[in-house]
Formats: sequence, structure tokens, C-alpha cells
Amino acid sequence: MWICDSGGMHDYEVLSSEIVYHGRIIDMRRDIVTMPGETSSQRDVVVHPGAVGVVALDGDQVLVVTQYRHPVGRRLDELPAGLLDVVGEAGLLAAQRELKEEAGYAADTWHVLADVLTSPGMTDEAIRLYLARDVRTVTRDVQEHEELEMTARWLPLADAVSAILSGALENAAAAVGILAAAASAARGFEGLRPADAPWQARPSSAGP
Repeated sequence: MWICDSGGMHDYEVLSSEIVYHGRIIDMRRDIVTMPGETSSQRDVVVHPGAVGVVALDGDQVLVVTQYRHPVGRRLDELPAGLLDVVGEAGLLAAQRELKEEAGYAADTWHVLADVLTSPGMTDEAIRLYLARDVRTVTRDVQEHEELEMTARWLPLADAVSAILSGALENAAAAVGILAAAASAARGFEGLRPADAPWQARPSSAGP
């Protein structure tokens, strides 16, 4: 088991905390935290509800969706994914919903593939990536806004890995998920966690 040992180092105590911005999806929290050397420092935290993503495999093919992302001003190849915007909803249920809504697929076999802290220096955002196999088509629940133009296609897993290594596929969750899926496939999918495995990093705002 991999263990990150603090080794009796400094205990970072939060002296004060306040929400300084409340947005539609994220909040900004300002914390004053004790630092080594009997000092304190301000840390600004983007408070995020958390998300799930799906690496759907059909043989040696992986499902990729393409969606416009306004912060970078262009379309990106990604995984079917979405926010934990229903408080207390199981991550697996959210992943199954996103796979149906964004790509029109369901799957009979699910495992946890990877848990990722997207940028822990500035946000508590965490995403759980699921591996979905034994997929089948279902009626897609078309949503709104950018998702109206979302497209989905199957790529050879090896080609998707090459796209990551060449810089053509840049989405962080997709890169982690696809590389993890390729590594897992090489091991015969042994050692994967069950779909309901505990999720340590799930943001508290998303519920249990």
C-alpha cells in the first residue's frame, strides 16, 4: 500500500476562513494558515464540487468526446465527464448519467480507474475516473449550451496514448484516464478497485 507519511512535520492549522466569492459552480475561499517557523500565510482556495469521468473501452477502442471549453477558447478532446452537482449522489451514478447524456452509451462492467486531485496547489477539485466496459448504445439525453455541439467517437487506445504524448490531447483527466487504462489493459485489468470503493478526496461539499 502506498502511504504518504507526514513524519511528524508541521500541523497546518487554519486560523480563519471566509468565502470571498460565490459563483455558479465554484467558490473562492480565503484561509489564513499557520506555517513552519511560527508564521502564518494566506491561501486562496477554489472550492469545487468535484467531478467524475469515464474511460469507456470497447475492445481496444476508447470513447472520446469533443467539447468547446471557454477558458481556453477552443474545442478539446476529453472523456465523458461531469460535475457532482447532485449532493450526496454516488459517483458511479453520476458517471453512468454522464456517459448516457454526453455519448449515448451505457456499460455493464464498472471499476474505479484513478482518483485525481486536479491542481491541489489552488483547488480542492477532485475527479474520480471510472473504467467502463461491456458498453452498449442507449438513447442520448441531449443537454444544453456547449453540449448541444458535443461529438463522440471511438479511437484506438494506442492512438489516444500517442495523441497524449504528442501534445494533441491536452485535457488532464483524459490524459490520466487513458494512460491508466492502457497500463491496466497491459496488466489484464487486474487490481482495479470496485466501482463503489471509498473516495478519500471527494470534496465534502459533494456529500458522502
